[in-house]
Amino acid sequence: MGTGALVPDSGPIRRRKLYEHVVERLEAAIHEGLYAPGDQLPAERELMEAYGVGRTAVREALFALQRMGLIAISSGERARVSQPSAGTMIGELSGMARHLLAQPGGAQHFQQARLLFEVGVARLAAQSATPDDVTRLRAALEANHRAIGQERSFERSDVAFHYALAEISRNPIFTALHSGLTEWLTEQRSTSLRARGAAEAAYAAHERIFHAVAAGDADAAGRAMHDHLLEVGDFYWKVSNI
Repeated sequence: MGTGALVPDSGPIRRRKLYEHVVERLEAAIHEGLYAPGDQLPAERELMEAYGVGRTAVREALFALQRMGLIAISSGERARVSQPSAGTMIGELSGMARHLLAQPGGAQHFQQARLLFEVGVARLAAQSATPDDVTRLRAALEANHRAIGQERSFERSDVAFHYALAEISRNPIFTALHSGLTEWLTEQRSTSLRARGAAEAAYAAHERIFHAVAAGDADAAGRAMHDHLLEVGDFYWKVSNI
């Protein structure tokens, strides 16, 4: 081989911290079933002796595993293995999401993310909704209509309608993402609904989405959701710039 040949997987090798090795070992043990949900992990001193590391490395590893949703730590008790869920995953992202929202352009970025996500949810709902799903979605729509003129109630019924759409997917990641976006964009939803005519426009959009889903028309459902969220964004910026 001549000089100047490429080195496979070239790039600097990062020295791993001690606690990362402990995380790797414990995560593997959990995934392999050595510790089941509800089981307690060994005491800190036992882990120190087993891995040949200090208390700091063990504690940092346990906190990292807690952030991953793999264990729960209670004061005065040994760490206990927990059951990860989509909700746990979204919860861990909440702090970062709020930080990103506060950055320049953050609101627009999240609005774009919501648009992409909810258009897909609406299309999927139209493709897979059962008669029971349509019945539940109709009930959410009717509750949304009854709440017009009651700001807080309307906001709750707005969230409930969109959540009912996400539930049709039967995908826990989608419902968790919906809940996360709802939490992160609460201020935007509340602000946009203060605009004159916003509640009536939102209900009309929900009605179009419902009829498209009930008809099994994915293209119409996607377009209706797309137009709805663009309108919500327009209302938000109109009120924000007053």
